[in-house]
Amino acid sequence: MDKPKKSVRRKTSGVTIDEVAALAGVSPMTVSRAVNQGNVREETRERVMRAVRKLGYTPNVAASSLAAAQHTRIALIYANPSGAYLSELLVGLLRVASNAPVQLTIDYWENMDAEAERKAARNLASRVDGVILPPPLCESAAAVGELVKARIPVVAIASGRQGDGISCVRIDDFHAGKEMAEHLIQHGHTRIGFICGRDDLSASARRYDGFVTALHEAGLEVDPELVQHGNYTYRSGLGAAELLLAHANPPTAIFASNDDMGAAAISVAHRRGLDVPRDLTVVGFDDTSAATTVWPELTTIHQPIAAMADAAIDILLRTIRNRNDEARPLTDHVLPHRLVERDSVARPPRHR
Repeated sequence: MDKPKKSVRRKTSGVTIDEVAALAGVSPMTVSRAVNQGNVREETRERVMRAVRKLGYTPNVAASSLAAAQHTRIALIYANPSGAYLSELLVGLLRVASNAPVQLTIDYWENMDAEAERKAARNLASRVDGVILPPPLCESAAAVGELVKARIPVVAIASGRQGDGISCVRIDDFHAGKEMAEHLIQHGHTRIGFICGRDDLSASARRYDGFVTALHEAGLEVDPELVQHGNYTYRSGLGAAELLLAHANPPTAIFASNDDMGAAAISVAHRRGLDVPRDLTVVGFDDTSAATTVWPELTTIHQPIAAMADAAIDILLRTIRNRNDEARPLTDHVLPHRLVERDSVARPPRHR
């Protein structure tokens, strides 16, 4: 006699919000908002709910997963000279904070030396649960060291330095810089000027390394006279572009390490009577508002700054909920970038 078949029932207790997020290609916080009717795009909600149904996830778990964060205070420490970058970051943080149980505070640390940063960090540690550090403070040894000593969870945005007791949210700056340089080479440019970012930021170095690698792989040499230093500000971009275009044999293209400096390079070109892109190609990096408020609009690398803010808060909330763990896991979260083609690139005049 055949034994009766046992009913097959999927065990749902083992399905986590992280598994749903991975399948849907979003952050766990986005899953929480989607299943609890929060503010997300309809197409994103549909993608999340398909993942929920496929995995058999119980949606009400998402609501309870954030319950411990009802009074979470997160600080953004700002010293970034790029207004466009800060604007993108703030919009992302405020959007996320408005849909999560988070109180967001903003501190501006202007022109502080190491001791002043340590003192400010000690004061901050007594009144917040977590800290977000965008560039350049993301790589401040003084600030990071003091916060880690106080066991305050920290997420650094756009930093590649790991092992300092903090988590990171970033893009692959090396491959992004390499991809942009390859784009210029594919358009026939062999004499390319480069405007570096801040010397004390690892992201600046990685973008430059990607640029150099692309040139070497194409059999091109890097001309040191075509490499100028900037500070991620519009004003520094003006000075760097003036030096590049005053060269006896100027470049046919300029790759600026952010959009502010790229916009400045276009301004200098116009002042010199050069048409962009007919006489000079200019590209930027970040895809901030500065890329589309100049004429012509900049070809640039899209860095998902708002999504980075979302991921940073998500990492902080999960770390804060596990604050009693002796060994809190650190996260190096790499988000995808993409090259955005606009109107500032053309083949060099001699190749037309």
